[in-house]
Amino acid sequence: MTNPFVRIQEWNYRKFLILLTVLLCLSAICIAFISQDKITAEEETGTNWPSYGGNKAGNRYSPLDQINTGNVASLKIAWQYDAVKRPEGSPVPKRQMEIQCQPIVIDGILYGTTPNLNLFAIKADTGGELWKFDPFKDKTPRFHVSRGVMYWANGSDKRILYTAGPQLFALDAATGKPVESFGENGTVDLREGTSDNLDRDKSKMSVDATSPGVIYKDVLVIGSRVSEYGDAAPGSIRGFDIKTGKLKWVFHTIPQPGEKGYETWPKDAWKKMGGANNWAGMVLDEKRGAVYFGTGSPSVDFYGVDREGKNLYANCVISLNAETGKLNWYYQTVHHDLWDRDISCQPNLVRVKNKGRLVDAVAQATKDGLLFLLNRDTGLPLFPVEERSAAANFKLPGEHPWPTQPYPTKPAPFSRQVFTENEITNISPEATAFVKAKFDQSRSGNKYMPPSKEGTLYLGIGGGAEWGGNAADPEGILYQNGNEMVWDLKMLDYKVPNSDEGITAKSLYMRNCAACHRADRMGSGQEYPNLVSIGSRLSKEDINTIIKSGRGRMPSFQHIPDKEREAIVNFLLDVENKTIASTDNHSATAAPEIAAKKTDFPYISPYINNGWTRFFDQNGYPAIKPPWGTLNAIDLNTGEYLWRVPLGEFPELTKKGVPITGTENYGGPIVTAGGLVFIAATKDERIRAFNKKTGKIVWEYQLPAGGFATPVTYQVNGKQYVVIAAGGSKNGHKPGGSYIAFALP
Repeated sequence: MTNPFVRIQEWNYRKFLILLTVLLCLSAICIAFISQDKITAEEETGTNWPSYGGNKAGNRYSPLDQINTGNVASLKIAWQYDAVKRPEGSPVPKRQMEIQCQPIVIDGILYGTTPNLNLFAIKADTGGELWKFDPFKDKTPRFHVSRGVMYWANGSDKRILYTAGPQLFALDAATGKPVESFGENGTVDLREGTSDNLDRDKSKMSVDATSPGVIYKDVLVIGSRVSEYGDAAPGSIRGFDIKTGKLKWVFHTIPQPGEKGYETWPKDAWKKMGGANNWAGMVLDEKRGAVYFGTGSPSVDFYGVDREGKNLYANCVISLNAETGKLNWYYQTVHHDLWDRDISCQPNLVRVKNKGRLVDAVAQATKDGLLFLLNRDTGLPLFPVEERSAAANFKLPGEHPWPTQPYPTKPAPFSRQVFTENEITNISPEATAFVKAKFDQSRSGNKYMPPSKEGTLYLGIGGGAEWGGNAADPEGILYQNGNEMVWDLKMLDYKVPNSDEGITAKSLYMRNCAACHRADRMGSGQEYPNLVSIGSRLSKEDINTIIKSGRGRMPSFQHIPDKEREAIVNFLLDVENKTIASTDNHSATAAPEIAAKKTDFPYISPYINNGWTRFFDQNGYPAIKPPWGTLNAIDLNTGEYLWRVPLGEFPELTKKGVPITGTENYGGPIVTAGGLVFIAATKDERIRAFNKKTGKIVWEYQLPAGGFATPVTYQVNGKQYVVIAAGGSKNGHKPGGSYIAFALP
């Protein structure tokens, strides 16, 4: 007979082994879970750069370290691809667009877009062209910037998807030919789903997409760029079947009756208001099946009398179920936006240590230099956010600003929040005196002061953060470039035409053009040129073509009737200013009888802004004290800054002894396991590598044209490459049009 004591010992030993096995399994699961984000990021990037933002999380991170702090100074050009090269015998374009595209790389092939929105495939190790697709062959083009493309594969079915004008295209990744089973012969109308339950002709609405969407299983989720004025389409988010192109779901960012958030607008505001769109891109958490994105301001910019309330879901970070479009949560960063403070870049999905535990988070940077760190499951802030008073005077008649606005307590803002006398430029006594004279005649000091006819100096209209976004490494360090620019905003009276006066060419110009080019046609700097003497530079045909097709930031006005475009051209050429007889109820401006009745759409505001006017000194330098552009390293685990350095240089100022000032910058960074942050983006047209630990520049190269895009890095046949699109053109820079690859010798 077995000793009972021995049996008890054996039983306890078996229990111990079982318990030990369970604990080991649980530990393995926990370790896998803790490192899941890092593993996912490393699987998605490295050899490839498969998504806009590097991976579906938008991290812009690569685990490659062949190029590192020890050898980056040896980088040389490996190849260049001429993205504007035309077939022999084809006409030379009358204007040069810009490239803002961050290409993708799949299995040794790089896919990107040209300045004229052609899609191309090249060998990622040599730059040799494989194919090119022209979306406007035998069609009237509609030009706009393109920031990236999408890739999807199911077995041998491999597709590249991208947008050009109001069309979403699906092409065979191997041949560049349209996938005929997708939509109508490979295309889907991007206006699909934007006019649900609205009495609007979608063909008359300006809708395109400058940033790509994301793909979850067989659903392509995408936003749009829309007008910012009274003719703006709603910024609905749509989910399309990736195989067929059929619309699967729509999320209304301007809620309709019965939908949550409807109560944050006046009754039936959804019938006449537009905007609240995602134009800056989105990210995806595949494990959760959730898509995350930010939205822009509601139309019309700077005027909110007829949209009283918080205006959900404008200016929000939003999480949706990617398969159904159902709302998971939202977080609003600006209530009742009156300052065009769109969320202007992709969120970044990160994992951080917060209050002693690892948390899946969403990091969202904003135009006004704030950084919100939110719980990925709930949308709740990980650092305290305070609702502070935003009371101010000088509002327009009938305006009702929201009384409070959110202020994250951590991290601190990465760009200045208000323009005060202490922040006036100090680069020379003459510059200081020039700026102070205007400052003394202007209003400033409160970032939430409502726009007014008196005029106000603001920061945060044009970044803060711009569409280039940021990069994050697996340690939770965020690398964010920022802009410091003062804007001079004044609201002007706009006399709505009545049925007796009719619509004039001048009123058409005011409704469609003055917000950028100013009522006096003087423009607002290089990005919005002076139109007073445009006839000396361009022919009548050229002007009409640009208005119809778009150019750079300027959208296509193909949606307004030909006779209205012709009237605007004649006005610009000082030919005539006759009354325009219009019977098109859905054009960019209302017909006289429509304007007199004040119908829902298009919405007519009694005010228009004075144009996108930067405040410069007498020599064209920013009116604020440097730095004018920065690169920042922020520890998201603690909310503290590790370093902050100027980004960009004016060599002529450096020669005069002015410390490096930084410049305006458009484009974003990437970060690598080699200890490097690569970024171009600057006005001085250079690409640089920074030591990610110290912020020290360890390599730079003078590009042939401005690199106003975000780089990529990848590996082919064991060799690491870094590629940047050098497109130039933005803000009056010389045109470029090439993709340039760097590698070690």
